[in-house]
Amino acid sequence: MSAIDHSRAAGALLLCRAEPDRVRPSAQLLREPLLLAPAGEGWSVLVPGEDVAHEEGTNLAAVTAEWAHALTVAESWPAVGLWWDAEGAGFVVASGFRRTVGFTWLADGAPLGEESALTALRARLGLDPVLDAEAFDRLTRPDSDADARARVLGLVAVLARAGLHLPPGVSPGADARTLHAAAAAVPGAEPVEWPGWREAVRTGLDASEQGALGEWVRGPKARALGAAEVAAGVSLLVYARRRRGARRGWAAAGAILLTDGALTIAYDAWRARGAR
Repeated sequence: MSAIDHSRAAGALLLCRAEPDRVRPSAQLLREPLLLAPAGEGWSVLVPGEDVAHEEGTNLAAVTAEWAHALTVAESWPAVGLWWDAEGAGFVVASGFRRTVGFTWLADGAPLGEESALTALRARLGLDPVLDAEAFDRLTRPDSDADARARVLGLVAVLARAGLHLPPGVSPGADARTLHAAAAAVPGAEPVEWPGWREAVRTGLDASEQGALGEWVRGPKARALGAAEVAAGVSLLVYARRRRGARRGWAAAGAILLTDGALTIAYDAWRARGAR
């Protein structure tokens, strides 16, 4: 990853299309300093720690993509990662096993990316195929009056139609310290901390029992899914050890898959014993 000059305001946000209680378990597995806060009906926002954007050599676009992918790889809800720094701004969208895609605007607002990323964003969030598509199209056209921050704010405005409501002060373009302070003041905001494997297992089992996944929670399909997730998780962890440049994001994704698969298998076995 190339080093970026973060002397100007730089930061990132992770917008999750799920309530905080559903986001918390996956966010804990990232093992990163994060603040979790509600962001409208059916939405949550994760704000990284103040130091993340200023770590030497950090490429915010790449890190945001890794986090978004790791958050959603074992979940049914999508996440949108926003990032900005001295060179520009952009977004990524991640959802399950589908490829994480993104779009970038240079500092002056010039679009740099494929329009298919905006199509994927609209489809994965279930946005209006006509009205929202037109709004996204405007974000890909040249506009001398819109810099990178204005482009990302325009994207947030479109997402607001789907219920996103960022708390006051939690806004793209702000520096990491301002974002963190604003998020901490939001009612219901909480720091996300790694609870240890025992609590993670308990939380995962509770989430599985309360979810409406039907045959994918218990039975042959659940066991097959759990085994596949364990295998994929182990593969990603091995890959992360070999590829240091992508280590943090891929390791987190591998840990999430491995944990979710193990929990699925353990839950099925536990319920089967209880039914005897």
